[in-house]
Amino acid sequence: MDTLFGIVTSFLIGIGLAASCGFRVFVPMLVMSLAVRAGLLHLSEGWHWMGSWPALIAFSVASIAEIVGFYIPWIDHLLDTVAIPAAVIAGTIATAACVADMHPLLKWSSALIAGGGIAGAIQASTVFVRGASTVTTGGLGNWVVSTLELVTSFILSVLAIVVPILTGLLVAAIVFFVVRRFLRRRARLAVMTPASAGQVVPR
Repeated sequence: MDTLFGIVTSFLIGIGLAASCGFRVFVPMLVMSLAVRAGLLHLSEGWHWMGSWPALIAFSVASIAEIVGFYIPWIDHLLDTVAIPAAVIAGTIATAACVADMHPLLKWSSALIAGGGIAGAIQASTVFVRGASTVTTGGLGNWVVSTLELVTSFILSVLAIVVPILTGLLVAAIVFFVVRRFLRRRARLAVMTPASAGQVVPR
């Protein structure tokens, strides 16, 4: 029973961190590194290097570069082109690093589907929001979106380690909102397409 509870808890921690990767790729990694060094987070075998000084320095530099990049108009758009696959990879790694006492095949498949999938879905939604901000404000309002993403990523990362069960519920709510928004947008496009197709272009 204790083993099952430990697996579920570690999986929820990984999912929470993966969701954080959907807002920022390297900030959750930096939080993980700090938490490992502080003894607040215990990673599965083979991932203890994330708490080393070289890893901490690397994640710090990468986080600063990522944060600054998203505050520069148009460069944030360039970062968005690689953010989704990067978020999927980071979400998969974050989940796999946290989950212990599980068969490697099941561990990596669940990490890719759940962790990577959640991170990718959330990142895709942030790309859409930033794109809308770029169109409506010419990129000048993107700093507001970037700030909200940064704060959310950091807070969610900390909560994932401190209160994983609560964070799991919060992530479920975020994913539900993202999926519902996607389905509604898809439904609107499906309604508009036949109407557009039926229009007669005047000569």
